[in-house]
Amino acid sequence: MAALGTKLRAFEYDMVMFYCPGCDEAHTIRARTDAVNAPRPSWTFNGNGDAPTFTPSILVTGMQTIKDANGEWTGEWVRDADGKGVKGICHSFVTDGRIQFLTDCTHALAGQTVDLPDYPGDE
Repeated sequence: MAALGTKLRAFEYDMVMFYCPGCDEAHTIRARTDAVNAPRPSWTFNGNGDAPTFTPSILVTGMQTIKDANGEWTGEWVRDADGKGVKGICHSFVTDGRIQFLTDCTHALAGQTVDLPDYPGDE
C-alpha cells in the first residue's frame, strides 16, 4: 500500500483508502481521475492526496462492530434486543479534504462536516 498524500493510501486496481473518523476505520473505493471509462462502481477523484474530492457520495453499509480499547474488532457485532446484528450506515461526501456525513449515518458524526484525518499508522 502506497501513500497518496497525507489522507489516502493507494493500492492496485485504482483502489484508494481513507480513514473515516465516524466509523473509526478505513473505507475503500475505486477512484480515478478519469472515471468516464472506469469499471463500476467508480468515483471521480481530483487527484489530490492531501485535499481529496470524490464524487458521487460514498455509501458504506454493513453490521456495526464491537471494538476493543485499541480500536480493534473483537469479532462480535452490536446486537439488538432480539440478538440480531444492527446495521451500520456511513454516507458521506468527501470534498476538498473535508468529509460531510449525511444524516442517514448511524454513527455519532451524522449531520456533521469535519476535516478528513491524516491516514493513521505512518508516525
